[in-house]
Parts: sequence; C-alpha cells; structure tokens
Amino acid sequence: MPEGKAAFREVLPKQGQLSVEDAAAMVLCKPKVLPLKSVSLEKLEKLQRAALEAARPPEGAPPTRP
Repeated sequence: MPEGKAAFREVLPKQGQLSVEDAAAMVLCKPKVLPLKSVSLEKLEKLQRAALEAARPPEGAPPTRP
C-alpha cells in the first residue's frame, strides 16, 4: 500500500444510507497573554520620569523665586 493512503480499505454499502463522520469541530487554543502596556509606552514613561528627575532641583538647594 502507498504511504499516503489509509491503512484500511473503504467499504461502501450497496443499499441503505451512507453516514459520514467528518464533522468540523472547534479546537480550543491557549489564550495569548498580552501586556497591559506596550514596550514603547513603558520607554516613554521612563524617559518622562528621567526628565522630571533632572528638572527637579537637588535636595538642600534654596528654593528659587520666579
């Protein structure tokens, strides 16, 4: 028998109904876990925090008057 064929021989009835058991069934997959924040948003927030830290006057420095 060739490799691509089924291992058993197909038998069709001479009388009566032919039933087919090929029913499409849903296959459940694992859900994909997505991050709550994107990588670019986290980088932007990190840059923003660094800019705020750099703009803040150092501790112990006298307050400036506008």
